[in-house]
Amino acid sequence: MLKALNILLVGVGGQGTILATRVLAKAAQDAGYDIKVSEIKGMSQRGGSVVTQVRLGQRVYSPLISEGSADVILAFEKMEALRWLPYLKPEGSIIVNDQAIAPVPVLSGAAVYPEDCLERVKKLASNTIVVDALNIAVQCGNPKASNVVLVGLLAKRLPLDKDLWLNALKARVPEKFIDVNIKAFEEGYNL
Repeated sequence: MLKALNILLVGVGGQGTILATRVLAKAAQDAGYDIKVSEIKGMSQRGGSVVTQVRLGQRVYSPLISEGSADVILAFEKMEALRWLPYLKPEGSIIVNDQAIAPVPVLSGAAVYPEDCLERVKKLASNTIVVDALNIAVQCGNPKASNVVLVGLLAKRLPLDKDLWLNALKARVPEKFIDVNIKAFEEGYNL
């Protein structure tokens, strides 16, 4: 069993960051890991930042991840990837959804969305994986399943059996959406 694994999930309200966290937590818990979760939802219903910190291992005492100690960052939006990059370990990996969602200051004209987000992330993090999760989710039948595409991609890189992830999806996703979400998970897992 691993000592500790620190995973930061970052996105924008409405992208399914919290659901993704709950699926991860359920899979890890069912695998027998001690798990701690911290959620920060800043104006999430209005497109604000949503951040969850997940720590799992044999024994975990705090849910908080300090700067420079995240093993993995799962970013549902590319500016959020750039914003939270200081939390990544030098040898850590970041999975980034190639999607831009303009925050309120950008929409109001008070700020400009940085066009070079992905280039900056790639320059600062040597292990960067970029995926167009939204397009894959659309092909699966529901654009809202882009979060589960990203969960599938994350699942392939964590020491948890695939069946645990599928069971966690079935436990956390409403039954009427389970088929499209399993399809989205499989697409992400097989990338």
